[in-house]
Amino acid sequence: MTSTAELTVPLGRRRAYWPAVVCLAVLLGALYLAHRHWAAVESGAVRLAVADQGWLLVGATAAAGTWAASALAQQGAVLRRLPGARLVAAQFAASAANHLLPAGVGAGAVNLRFLMRCGLPAGRSASALAVKATSGAAVRLALLALLTPACPGLLRLPPVSPVAVAVALGVAVLVAVLPAVPLWPRCRRALTAVLADIRAVHACPARAAALWGGSLAFAALHALVLISVTQAVALPLAPLQVALLYLAASSAAALLPTPGGLGSLDAALALALTASGTSAAAAASAVLGYRLLTMWLPLLPGLLVLGVLVRRKAL
Repeated sequence: MTSTAELTVPLGRRRAYWPAVVCLAVLLGALYLAHRHWAAVESGAVRLAVADQGWLLVGATAAAGTWAASALAQQGAVLRRLPGARLVAAQFAASAANHLLPAGVGAGAVNLRFLMRCGLPAGRSASALAVKATSGAAVRLALLALLTPACPGLLRLPPVSPVAVAVALGVAVLVAVLPAVPLWPRCRRALTAVLADIRAVHACPARAAALWGGSLAFAALHALVLISVTQAVALPLAPLQVALLYLAASSAAALLPTPGGLGSLDAALALALTASGTSAAAAASAVLGYRLLTMWLPLLPGLLVLGVLVRRKAL
């Protein structure tokens, strides 16, 4: 007779397959697009090789600053004081781990383990990550709302179809009937815990300033990396326009669970830049430069730092 455990293990495995399938599909799609537009990619690489080194140095400095900004936001999400040097190192390691696992799983696992090693219970650690993620999303939405009127006509929303309206209504109906779902009490408890942590953080002005300031700096520094690369390869776009395109592209790419946005962010950035009137070769050089500074160059050092933190039992 088959036991319940024997039935649930394959079911759990099947449920774990879909993120990997989606990730593989996106990566294959990105490879297909790169192969199809290889001439533009090759031309972009050549253009990046002769780019302005000073602007690339500015971009590299901004990329390094994103880890400090992430550490500041993470400190603001908890009331307990965290060890500063190890916190920044953990963010550096988390950024590398994030490029190996889909949908931010790598960064989340590293930060969760770090907070637990610092003495926070598992529930509080998970809530702190949720608080940080919520503030980051809110900051991106606020920046999009502020920059869109400053760059009129740059972002063109697609026409809303009746199918999209029907899907939105369907989602609203599902949300309305969620209390009848057995998982809803558990989700409600988790949401209540996150809201309680948000209130506790905002009761301390210093922690609230760290949370929101770090989240704002993180988004702004990533935009600055792309701005620096576009200046280095002489793209005819104003800095505010590049920042808006980055925020829109990164927000759209977050919907696809690829490791570090690999494939999805690249395609979204290239599409946003070309839709603004940039040539395909120039857009490819900007995307390659942004990825070089934020992903490929820090990847190996980040993995080495991750190994050191694990060995020293900081994770």
